[in-house]
Amino acid sequence: MNHEEIKRHFENNPPPKEVEWTPWAKITDSQVFLNSCYTTIRNFNGPIDRCPAWWHLRDFYLLMKKTAPQQTSEKPATE
Repeated sequence: MNHEEIKRHFENNPPPKEVEWTPWAKITDSQVFLNSCYTTIRNFNGPIDRCPAWWHLRDFYLLMKKTAPQQTSEKPATE
């Protein structure tokens, strides 16, 4: 998956505003984080696999895919 496909995914499935990525890394505004990644990737001069923002975006995408089933199962059922 490339960064454009990940961008489209997040446009259709926005992540939560706050995400605790690790105990020492908390994203307080995921849209600002994503926009920063997109901008850095767009302005990076070199191979995409050498861009730190690409790896952050990819890892964030994988985290959201991994935690998505947990988030939906934690929602209370409405009657």
